[in-house]
Amino acid sequence: MTTKYTVRMVRARRRASIDSAAAPKSDDIAQCKTMCSTCNLRELCPPCCGLTRSEMDAADHLVFSRMRVRRGEILYRSGDHFTSLYAVRNGFFKSTAVLDNGRDQVTGFSMTGEVLGMDGIGPERHACNTTALENSDVCAISFARLRALAHEIPSLQRHFYKIMSREIERGHGVMLLLGSTNAEERLAMFLLDLSKRFAARGYSASEFNLRMTREEIGSYLGLKLETVSRIFSKFQEEGLISVQQKFVCILNGAGLERVMGRKLD
Repeated sequence: MTTKYTVRMVRARRRASIDSAAAPKSDDIAQCKTMCSTCNLRELCPPCCGLTRSEMDAADHLVFSRMRVRRGEILYRSGDHFTSLYAVRNGFFKSTAVLDNGRDQVTGFSMTGEVLGMDGIGPERHACNTTALENSDVCAISFARLRALAHEIPSLQRHFYKIMSREIERGHGVMLLLGSTNAEERLAMFLLDLSKRFAARGYSASEFNLRMTREEIGSYLGLKLETVSRIFSKFQEEGLISVQQKFVCILNGAGLERVMGRKLD
């Protein structure tokens, strides 16, 4: 089947406060219409995962916008009215919250095949800022239309319940990570979690580029930049990993698991 696209250019509504060196070269975000059944990432995209052929045909009534978000641009801001979920087609994002003291706290990283925006379902307002760490593509899915379609396709509703459950479980995992582990355990778990997520998407589990900076990793793990850099160096000296700038190679996954004191499920 040939995908039919209608393309229009719209002015970007959200802009991050960033260094000029990282600034997007254009003020435009391209949007194009596509359908679930013709999407080449339908096996990864959570709204379509596990649907039968007839359910996929019904899902084609859910037309959504594919958006290109350039590195450094904000997809949505804290306080924005919640209208859509965003399935990451490709790319990498970070989510940040502003603390009472005005400092930004990284609350999560999202990659290809994952869903952004679920923080806004309950309060109907987004609770964080979500920024692209590299040039990325997302599918903006109207939550109102998705909710209506879920009444027609029970399996779709069940699938999103599972996604929400995993998000809650991940949030609890982060709380336990920050509250009951030391610095080395936190970084080991972070690297192994990335490894597992890359592998689930068909990428190498042992070799990958870190899209985030050491400072952003520290913010997420509750560690100082100097501590993150020191532990990276220590892991490399111990032969657990090899690091060249942002490129990481896990040489001894079992050793990282021993650092954590337990194995990941």
